[in-house]
Amino acid sequence: MEREVKVRGLILDPTNNSPVVILKDVASEAMLPIWIGVFEANAIAMEIEKAVPQRPMTHDLLKNVIAQLGATVERVIITDLRDSTFYAVIILDVGGEKVIVDSRPSDAIALALRTDSPIFVAEHVMRSSRSVISDEEAESEEWSDDIGGEAGGPYRM
Repeated sequence: MEREVKVRGLILDPTNNSPVVILKDVASEAMLPIWIGVFEANAIAMEIEKAVPQRPMTHDLLKNVIAQLGATVERVIITDLRDSTFYAVIILDVGGEKVIVDSRPSDAIALALRTDSPIFVAEHVMRSSRSVISDEEAESEEWSDDIGGEAGGPYRM
């Protein structure tokens, strides 16, 4: 079983200055933090902010290739958490056939945002790693430091 989530935002983990994408369960207050790289955070942040680069970035290119091949992104799923590493897949519809592509969660999320595709998390992943915090707590200083620098830009949750 899977739970649909939405991107709640991006934060900076104050303990190690790593970007974290926060996924919020649409049916509850549960939130799933996934630590990601700075460049992946930038790709997600650019789409959240609807920033348009002069030339296609990697995830824009992937979206364009999928569309040119006549395929669509049906959904992405965060499928597993093993040894502190999250795993994901991108489910493509290629001429009526489902094609499953292995992916890092950050890339799958960036692509889902660009294609307006739903994001899901496997129930066992959500149970084992979720955080239950309120929106007020999520916006507190502890949870919402800037993702700064040239690569991240001034994005807040």
